[in-house]
Amino acid sequence: MKKAAIIGAGIAGIGTAIHLANKGYQVEVFEANSYAGGKLSEFWKDGFRYDAGPSLFTLPERVEELILKSGKKVEDYFSYKRLDTINKYFWEDGTKLEASADIEEFARQLEKEIGEPKENVLKFLKNSKEKYDLTADLFLTRSLHKAETFFNKTALKAVSQIWKLELFKTMNQANNSKFEKDKTVQLFNRYATYNGSSPYVAPALLNVIPHLEFNKGAFLPTGGMFDITKSLVKLGQDLGVIYHFNKKVEEILIDKTQNKITGIRVKDSKTENSVNQKTENLDFDVVVSNMDIVHTYKKLLPQEKAPEFLLQQQKSSSALIFYWGMNAEYKELDLHNIFFTKEYRKEFNALFNGKTLYEDPTIYIFVSSKHIKTDAPKGCENWFVMINAPHNRNDGSQDWDTLIKKAKKDIIKKLERILMRNVEENIISESILDPRKIELRTSSLGGSLYGNSSNNRYAAFLRHANFSKTKGLYFCGGSVHPGGGIPLALSSAKIVGEMIENA
Repeated sequence: MKKAAIIGAGIAGIGTAIHLANKGYQVEVFEANSYAGGKLSEFWKDGFRYDAGPSLFTLPERVEELILKSGKKVEDYFSYKRLDTINKYFWEDGTKLEASADIEEFARQLEKEIGEPKENVLKFLKNSKEKYDLTADLFLTRSLHKAETFFNKTALKAVSQIWKLELFKTMNQANNSKFEKDKTVQLFNRYATYNGSSPYVAPALLNVIPHLEFNKGAFLPTGGMFDITKSLVKLGQDLGVIYHFNKKVEEILIDKTQNKITGIRVKDSKTENSVNQKTENLDFDVVVSNMDIVHTYKKLLPQEKAPEFLLQQQKSSSALIFYWGMNAEYKELDLHNIFFTKEYRKEFNALFNGKTLYEDPTIYIFVSSKHIKTDAPKGCENWFVMINAPHNRNDGSQDWDTLIKKAKKDIIKKLERILMRNVEENIISESILDPRKIELRTSSLGGSLYGNSSNNRYAAFLRHANFSKTKGLYFCGGSVHPGGGIPLALSSAKIVGEMIENA
């Protein structure tokens, strides 16, 4: 039986482990942390449960597919529900909008509250679906670094209708041409942040993203987002996957004479500062790195020539998150809530050009206790309060402690101004996650959430391939093709699984 090592128990690593176990491999996953999931993890504090990272769930079929292809029943591992309201939007002038999951109702809401003609919204969502249908199979299920990807019926169909993809427009340019109202443009420009990019630079092709929420649906796992991790880890273990926690991979071992991997060098993370560190070399036929691609080369492949052009592409944004236990309930809020800035362009300019936080940030609040009552004590709520942040430059130019302190004040003032309710006095518990901690916990360069940004029309082609010139070495996760986010990470796992099977 061939042996495969997965470096990192992020969602892509977990998915890859399942694919390989189903193909007959003996699979072992090595995770430096004491828990699985990477960004898709959870924690408890003072009686409040928080999903630590991703909070929006789309394309549940990606999870179901793994379960069904493993010969198991979905209901034995995973359950979720479709949301009736996708988001609640708030603006400074008092405008509020409930984004219904019913497309017709959502279009009516935009027309009533903002004045955007209903037909503009319906046409946009139809075009979003067309973009997805033309590109999904090409970009999300195949390697862009293999010639055969571009010589098939799917690719020819996409090329024949390439004008629909608006490849030479930015997202903002495309949205300005489709909508009459600035608030509608801002609402749909926000989807650039789903892969850590700016709508004023990122290509209009990213307008496929709204299709996932509105046409295909937004969902919430029954026990919260961490249920995705727990379900897939259990599935893998039932298939024989072995998880090693607190095991840090130090190096990927390569036989230079045969240009193939031979295994990995690992050490016990718990003995990081101990004189009795236990380090060992382990033999494997296949190694898949779920670690950020930059750190994979810089730390695990020090003897290999790194593809510097790809690694030096602009990184995606990061996040500053306040986890607040609130000693009150806010009927004004739903599960997902957005409080927009007045000056969206200035916010992205601060993030990507100024490398700093904007003074009037767009605020996202996720309150899982709205649906999962056990996530907060009775009469309380668990707030996941996030603003976009630049990635950490690691050069001392960003005074994060000062930035965080000011951001908290700015966020509270903005929320109290718009909600017309006290917020600060109801915060009874707090944890903070900033780009430095994100990098430390997940090995993502500078805490960038999605690897490279998409602030380039060629961004899809500037992600590292899922394979290597070194035999037996592969890559999965948000920093490589096809990109970040739960659905894309699971897509990368599937691509890698098929590559290894066909190698």
